[in-house]
Amino acid sequence: MSEGSTIGKDAKYVDGVVTPDSLESSDGASFDDKRTKKLLRKLDWHLVPFLALLYLLSFLDRTNIGNARLAGLEKDLGMKGLDYNVALAVFFPWYVAAEVPSNLMMKKTRPSLWLTIIMLAWGITMTLMGVVTSYAGLLACRMALGVAEGGLFPGVTFYITMWYRRHECGLRMAIFFSAATLAGAFGGLLARGITEMDGVGGKPGWAWIFILEGIATVIVACIAYWAINDYPETAKFLTAEESKEVQRRLKADRTSLADEYDIKYFFHAVKDWKIYVHMLITIGIYTPLYSFSLFLPTIVKNMGYSNKESQLMTVPPYVFACICTIAAGYLADRTKQRGIFMIAACLCSIVGFTMLISTHKPGVQYLGTFLAAGGIYPNVPMGVAWNGNNIGGSTKRGVGIAMHVGFGNLGGTIAAFAYRKADAPRYFSGHGLLIATTSMSLALCCFMTAYLGKENARRDALMVEQGLTLESYSDEMKEAEREKGDNATFFRYTV
Repeated sequence: MSEGSTIGKDAKYVDGVVTPDSLESSDGASFDDKRTKKLLRKLDWHLVPFLALLYLLSFLDRTNIGNARLAGLEKDLGMKGLDYNVALAVFFPWYVAAEVPSNLMMKKTRPSLWLTIIMLAWGITMTLMGVVTSYAGLLACRMALGVAEGGLFPGVTFYITMWYRRHECGLRMAIFFSAATLAGAFGGLLARGITEMDGVGGKPGWAWIFILEGIATVIVACIAYWAINDYPETAKFLTAEESKEVQRRLKADRTSLADEYDIKYFFHAVKDWKIYVHMLITIGIYTPLYSFSLFLPTIVKNMGYSNKESQLMTVPPYVFACICTIAAGYLADRTKQRGIFMIAACLCSIVGFTMLISTHKPGVQYLGTFLAAGGIYPNVPMGVAWNGNNIGGSTKRGVGIAMHVGFGNLGGTIAAFAYRKADAPRYFSGHGLLIATTSMSLALCCFMTAYLGKENARRDALMVEQGLTLESYSDEMKEAEREKGDNATFFRYTV
């Protein structure tokens, strides 16, 4: 039994989980603010760092082709014209296709098993990419990598919602996604060092980038099965009392909505127009996200710097983006708002891309990359948290998050052709495209913020007319609406 447990002698276990009637403090009375903060810190230390490591490896493995390009990939594989852009693009349709099925599989199996399987799959694929000798082989590996990686981001974001309350998810998702910015930073540093292995074992430097980073993923995958805790009720690092408290907090936060698996909740998600608006917001954000991560080394090089200088100069913008991502997630959780922060971040990135398109001065352009990254990267976890906060019921939420992320990742296909060789060195069409997509997201964020605030006010007014308050809803009243999800009269949206 875990140290500090308050389980009595009459406690009963079912499959290693304490039954609810055997626990003390079932109403959470013994968990004051101090104990709750300690419990959240415990969750954070046991969950978030490893999840961030998984995403760091994932993002590194899908975007390191940009660094490999500077190390001679195109020349060695006989690529020309738009071949490189096509190699980028083929990844994303397969990535998107895998997302909804993957989340459903994780729901039907368990996170530790499913995430381990997909990690092994993409790690092996990444390693094999380092031994390809033809353009066709590269395309095949990129498509396989898309299938394997597709389930990680929507799976982990869904997983986080099974541990934290709605207004605690944003910061954790921001920390998790900040690994993408670290991947961009480390990617440049690693590539700079690994390319010095050019010729070792008869392999070019770009091949070693793929091989070594793929092997690192396989090694981490081998420990993921034991490192990932599936659910609060089965987590070995929690005492029985803590496990019960986590479950109680989630039930109170999610207002007793349905959490069981049923295919009807899949269709509830498919019919929800709000999810489609978030999908459009997301594609407007993911297009510049992938354009930036795939082409930043190329953009910096065309400012007049050498290949080696460009690899290193990609690091500082990502460090800045990491700071902005975590800060925005923290502030959004503290204020319990999402929309206003997404609007501000969109404006920041638009300014950054405008600086890139409006001048030929390297200093101003380079500063623009900081603002573009500082605006785009925070909006990815912020958008997922906002959408996830406003979907009632775990199955619908899992599908809705997968739809959100899946459609957004189609932006990667657009991004693959955003920056073409023919448009170098200023890339007017590429920068202009990203200004346009981010502006679309900005407008839709403004619309959703206004609509959700108005809908909350409407539900409040209706409740007043009936002589009710949120606190006066009994468990029986909530139970009667448990299958309505976010359409339940007592559900309130995050604006």
